[in-house]
Amino acid sequence: MIKDKVAIVTGASSGIGYATALALSRAGVKVAAGARRMDRLESLQCEISKNGGEVFIQKLDVTIKSECDALADAVMKKWGTIDILVNNAGLQPLSFFKNLKVEEWDKMIDVNIRGVLYCTAAVITPMMNKKSGHIVNISSIAGRIVYPAGSVYCATKHAITAFSEGLRQEFSQRSNIRITCIEPGVVATELINTITDKALEKYVERIKQMEALQAEDIANAILFAVQAPNHVNVNEILIRPTIQER
Repeated sequence: MIKDKVAIVTGASSGIGYATALALSRAGVKVAAGARRMDRLESLQCEISKNGGEVFIQKLDVTIKSECDALADAVMKKWGTIDILVNNAGLQPLSFFKNLKVEEWDKMIDVNIRGVLYCTAAVITPMMNKKSGHIVNISSIAGRIVYPAGSVYCATKHAITAFSEGLRQEFSQRSNIRITCIEPGVVATELINTITDKALEKYVERIKQMEALQAEDIANAILFAVQAPNHVNVNEILIRPTIQER
């Protein structure tokens, strides 16, 4: 049962984060939603409140450790516990390495890796203290398969897959903190709009025409994992659109 538990969801202003915050709230979870776009968070807050859920929103840039710590501290002050963390914030500006989009590489590394580390660090002590918790990291099929124009993005997602397994080995048996790594294939979100490499225009069009997964599909996978009985640790969920080959 996850009713009355407390969850932090990062990148909650759109896509998978927004859908996950709603799904958790409908299951009776108290949701703390963090993202950079406060107007989107306010819309989420209204939707959850209208449905009778409990929600707390706070501006969050996951690349700034003090903001990650501040969100966790605020949640502890408000509700006294942190039961679930969904590390969802991420970027996907795919590009061919030869085009040397260094600024985009840096942003991906900062958000996709450093942001996950910072947010996990912000909640791990409260979870260890009560010997209970669940950390859900959103990786990607790119955390298993490397493809052209994805070398840097894939590297960041391989890092999250490895980090998730390291967390499991360190904390699951010793501190009863379960770890789940979600690895989606193509999902219809804003991520693809961050691709600026003109050589990928045809790829982007093909993806937009694909019958992709919806954000709600990933939210349902997350719900499946966090609703499992305490003795069940759903370590990985790989989920692709039926039409996706690789």
